[in-house]
Amino acid sequence: MTKTTTSRRTLVAAGGSVLAAAALAPKAAGAQPDKSLSPQNEAIIRRHYQTWNDKDWHAEDMLLADDFTFSSAAGDDHISKAAFKKQCWDTQIGHIKKFDLVRIFGSGDEAFVMYDCLTTNDKTFRNVEYLELGNGKVRSIWCFFGAPSNFPSAVSARPT
Repeated sequence: MTKTTTSRRTLVAAGGSVLAAAALAPKAAGAQPDKSLSPQNEAIIRRHYQTWNDKDWHAEDMLLADDFTFSSAAGDDHISKAAFKKQCWDTQIGHIKKFDLVRIFGSGDEAFVMYDCLTTNDKTFRNVEYLELGNGKVRSIWCFFGAPSNFPSAVSARPT
């Protein structure tokens, strides 16, 4: 039997991410395990990431609900679509070469998406996002950054 040692720092760091994801996940009583993500919702999600690959704000704007909100650990707390464009799209689109979707897992009108993002300087980072959909639109996104979380500077400096 091999003994593995894990530092408290590693456990705390991992625990914080898990707790954050769990806090946003639907309560067990409200979950609908029989209802899988519809092909229409999966197509909306895939189009959302494709708009970033295409650098097409007009297409992205059409996919986002009028009352869309975005949240992340970077200080974005349910910001509006206009604030998302200014604070996220406009500042990050020049750093992103493409998104590669690793996994889409969802139920009904909600999904978790894990992706690898290739930056314009050929560095890669992985994030997970929780999306809520409705009426053929993306209603909200919560972004959980992979380490390190101060994109783009840390990603730009990180060796591959």
